Order: sequence, then C-alpha cells, then structure tokens
Amino acid sequence: MCGIAGIILKQGNPASLPEQIRSMTQRIEHRGPDGEGLYCHERLGLGHRRLAIIDRSSDGHQPMLYQNGDLVLTYNGEIYNYVELRQQLLQLGHTFHSHSDTEVILAAYVQWGENCVCRFNGMWAFALFDKRRNSLFCSRDRFGIKPFYYINQTENFVFGSEIKQLLPFLQRVSANQDALINFVLTSVSDQDNDSFFQNVLKLPAGHNLHYSLDTHQLRCESWYQLDFQPQFANLAIDDAVERYMGLLEDAISLRLRADVAVGTCLSGGLDSSTIASIAAPLYRTSSGKPFFGITAVSEQESNNEAEYARLVIEHSSMNWLQVKPGYQDFCESLPNLVWTQEEPFGSPSLTMQYFVMKTARANGIPVLLDGQGGDETLLGYEKYYGSHLVSTWRQQGFAAFLHALKTAGTHNKKLTLANAMKYLVAGTLAPLRHQYYCHQHRYLLKRPPLPAHLSQYSRCIWNVFQLQKLEVESTNLPVLLRYEDKNSMAHSIETRLPFLDYRVLEAALSLPLQYKIKDGWSKWLLRRGMENRMPDSIVWRKNKFGFEAPESLWLQQHAGEMQALVQASPLLQDVTRGKALEKQYASLDQRSRWRLYSIALWEKQFGVSA
Repeated sequence: MCGIAGIILKQGNPASLPEQIRSMTQRIEHRGPDGEGLYCHERLGLGHRRLAIIDRSSDGHQPMLYQNGDLVLTYNGEIYNYVELRQQLLQLGHTFHSHSDTEVILAAYVQWGENCVCRFNGMWAFALFDKRRNSLFCSRDRFGIKPFYYINQTENFVFGSEIKQLLPFLQRVSANQDALINFVLTSVSDQDNDSFFQNVLKLPAGHNLHYSLDTHQLRCESWYQLDFQPQFANLAIDDAVERYMGLLEDAISLRLRADVAVGTCLSGGLDSSTIASIAAPLYRTSSGKPFFGITAVSEQESNNEAEYARLVIEHSSMNWLQVKPGYQDFCESLPNLVWTQEEPFGSPSLTMQYFVMKTARANGIPVLLDGQGGDETLLGYEKYYGSHLVSTWRQQGFAAFLHALKTAGTHNKKLTLANAMKYLVAGTLAPLRHQYYCHQHRYLLKRPPLPAHLSQYSRCIWNVFQLQKLEVESTNLPVLLRYEDKNSMAHSIETRLPFLDYRVLEAALSLPLQYKIKDGWSKWLLRRGMENRMPDSIVWRKNKFGFEAPESLWLQQHAGEMQALVQASPLLQDVTRGKALEKQYASLDQRSRWRLYSIALWEKQFGVSA
C-alpha cells in the first residue's frame, strides 16, 4: 500500500522533472513512510512512496523496473491472490526476484497483456510504463477502493494518489460549482469522474487509462462490468447461506496475508463484528498472536456501541483498543481532517474513523480489516426498504407487499411504518424529492435542475439489482471509499474490505431479494450465516449505528464558529443569496448546516476561488 505520482511533460524543459516528481511524492509521505522512489525517462517522471506490507525488503522497491527496464511500475494497493498468480506464472516459465505482489503484476502484464487486471483479486491504482510502446497503461480496481486523480492540460499530464499533489500544476485552484451545489442540495459528494476542484478528474472505478507519449492522446475505457450472476438466483436458502459465507470467509482469509500486524475496525455492528469473529481465529492460528479490534467510543450514549463491541471481543478472545474522541479532540483534529479529506464531507462522523486509524498506527498495527460494503451489498440501509417494497409487489403481488410493509419495522428500531412509506415515496418520485430539496435550500442563488442521480435512483428502485449496482458504482459506496482511503492513509494504515471482494459482492447482489430482507430483518442472509458464531445480541441486533460521532453534542458547542465561517465564505456568497441564507440558517437541519461549514473549511484550507 503506497502513494503514486506521475508527470508527462508536453512542453517545457524536462530537466525539471526529478524536482517536480520529488515534490509530488513528498506531499504524500504519509501514504508511504517506508521508502521513496523516483524514475525519469525523457519527458516522463514516475514517483512512489512505500508502505511496506508484503516483502518488506528492498526487493519490493518502486518504481519497479522489469525486463531490463523495458517495463516500469508505480503501484498502490494489494493483489490478495498474488500467491496463486505467482505459482501459475512460475509454471508458465516466469522467474521472480522478489516475493512482492508488485512483481506479480509486471509478470502478469507480460503474460496476459492489459487483460491481466481481470485476474487480480484486490485493490489497486497503478501506472505501468511500457518503454517499447512508449505508452503508459494505468488501471483502477473494480470498485475504486484505491484513488487515481489526474489533470490533462496543454503543458502536461499529471496524476497521483491525492489531489494535493496536483494543485501546484493548476494555474488557478477553483471550485467545481455544479459539484458544490449538488452537495449542498442533496448531500451527494462523489461526482463520478469529476471532483470538487475544477479540472481535477478521477479515473473511474473499473477503468483503464492509456496514454501515448508519442501522440499525447489519452483514452479511458471500462475493463469491468458488474453483471447479474444467474447461478446465485435460484439457490435454496441453506445453499445460498453456505455459498455466500464460504466466499466471505475466503475473502477474509486472503486479506489476512501480510508481513506485518493485522487488526480490524470494530464498531459492534453486524458487518464489523462478522469480520472480527471470522478473522480472529484464523489470524491466531496463522500468526500465533491475538487479533486486535479497535473501537471508537461515542460520548453520546444514544449512539455508543462499545457494549456490543465488548461482547465480540470477549467471544472471540481478541485484544481491544478503544478511543473516545471528545469535543476538544474534534476541534483540534478538524484542520488535519479537512486537509486529509481534500474535498467537503457530509458529516463530522469521519472524526471517529480518523481516530481509529490514528490509534492503529500508534499501536503498531498498519493493516486493518473493515466492514465497508456490507450495507450496500446486503441491503442494510433503511432507505432500501422502498425498493424492497416495490420489488416485492412486482414479484409476489399485493398481499406480499402488505406483509412486507407491516413487518418492515418489526426488527429495525429506525424503520417505523411512516419511515417505510417516506422511503417509498421519496425513492420513486424524484421530481417531488427535488422540489423538497429546493424548498429546503431556497437560499441558493439559482434553482438547480433535477440532479441526474435522483432520476437514476427513481428508475432503479423498481429493480433491486439495478439499485444496488447504482449504489455500488455511483450514489453511495464511492464516497465512503474515498473517506476510508484518505483517513487510513493519513496515518499510514492500509484498510482491507472483505465485503468488496468481487466474488462476494457479485454473489450478494445476485441472490434473491427475500434472502437479504426477510420478515423485516435486513441482511438476513448474513445473520443466518453467523448464528452460533457470534452472540445472538449481535447477530439479531435491531439497532444500527456505525462509527457515528456524537454530532448533536459537538455541533451544538460548535454552532457559533460554524455560522461565522459560513457567513464569511466568499465561495458560498457566490452561490447563495446572502441575506436569505442568514435568515434561514437557524432553521436548517444540522447536516445542512454542516455541509455549508464543510465547504467553507475546504475553501479556506485549499485557497479555493469561485
């Protein structure tokens, strides 16, 4: 796990390349404290910061040269099945000089060309220079776990793991106004291949990028398509549970491969508890050491999950690290958090995750497993009940719909009948939802058009697979992955996500709806699979939080500072009617006020202009 950097100069003196690349890599030293590497060839420069996880020797140094320097790779990520691929490549006649997964990528490219990425089970963002073709081949993993940002200008093509590496190359650091307004209006903060910075783009998940150094032509193309897997659609319940749990257990086992200590984020919820309960005995057997769980404890009792986490720790004989950020911690860490995240974010709850990662680094645990993706793949969020209801009506008729509506809140404390109907109406009627948002934020200078993601959601809600695909690819998961990557790598921590093993994810999305939501239980399949493997109070838990911050306590204390910065923001003044915002501010809900504040913080931190 590392940080990458690259420059292709189209104009100017290439003598400046080493200095420019070194500056880019130094800006992301936190992503790789274990080493730095530079490579320059004519008008191409590649850089690397190393976080040594597998083969920590100098043999794993990057950028890695291969075949007498004809191939050069700078790479961020982990290929979890590198052991199996290495054995396969050895049988095909390849030789290896290291035990790193980096060298496996290079050998796989030689053997299978650009199709090699289809064989990788892992997370990655890499750039591979093929000197013979004088071209750059870049790739991003299926679901975009690892970031790849770039700018393409008249003078240069520049890419990196973080936006802050690219900003010095922009003539002007300015805001993407459409992204800002969409964020204020709907809270959506991931913009497909755009970012909050004008002209800073992202290579989309599951895409490759090709750049010719001869013609300076750039081409992006999709290499992965998330498709329905029919072999899972007609499984009996017991078979479905067995197949899914077998895939999940293998995904966890693969993600325990490391030459350093491995632990897990543990909130006490179903997803993180499942990973901890499966991983702990596997890790103890392979390493002879106890597995660590790290929990962020909320000082607000209404969303404090520490007691649930304690049950998992005791049941699985794990070591437990706890961190309990208070309001002062929140205030002191906020500038670092804004710098770390690089773009506005929708909730102060990221503070909790930030402190989990900080605690892991302080205790010498550079790899953490995490439960990210469990909710999107197994219908864990309450908002999915709208799709559950309409899909049940379509597939099983009105009587089944009424039963689903009646039992919706039986085993979920957050889902009253009124809430279920709210999700149904809001999900299916995008124009009505848009009108509500526009009224709620009527202080905006212009009435924004209906956002595409609202229309897409309303179209997809009638088909659960299409809705989950949309959430994984666009409307929910990408921003959570962005938060996770930046918070973890800020503390030189690699996080690994078993629920996003592509085999596990494809199976989950393709299984019948009634195995995911059953008799009012969300994620029923996983609950059934973990019976007798965790305490029942965790398996059949009816309330759900996550690493939630004590938002009400913190933001009440922070209210004056928030309002002052919002009112002083030139960027917000450019997109709002100032007096209308001032008049309406106090009546806005807490999250809306936070979003405005987050924009003002971001603007100040990065010197963003309108």
